[in-house]
Amino acid sequence: MPEERVRLDKWLWAARFFRTRNLSRDAIEGGKVWYEGARPKVSRDVELGAEIRIRQGFDEKTVLVRALSAERRGATEAAQLYEETPASIAAREVEAAGRRMARAGFQAPPTRPDKRDRRLIHRFEQEAGE
Repeated sequence: MPEERVRLDKWLWAARFFRTRNLSRDAIEGGKVWYEGARPKVSRDVELGAEIRIRQGFDEKTVLVRALSAERRGATEAAQLYEETPASIAAREVEAAGRRMARAGFQAPPTRPDKRDRRLIHRFEQEAGE
């Protein structure tokens, strides 16, 4: 029986890292996905045990390929296609804690600015720009 071949964009979609294959393709072409330490092409065949680094928003995950699938299934089945490295989990937790600390002192205003407040904001922005 021949080995199953799965394209990288299809595997990322099946593993539920991206909602569509088109988003998966855009991420690969945009340099947000690294395969074994190099920027891959969309059509790259995924191999078992390969290391894939995926950047999504603020988070960067490093995963090891555990299984191949070209079909998108439920989240529990998709989670069995890969294993996130312990170093990746620790790094994401540290980054998340840093983001929480950065916004710890922020307090949103109780209401939206009214007309007078907007005028003051615009006046302040104009004076700051001069």
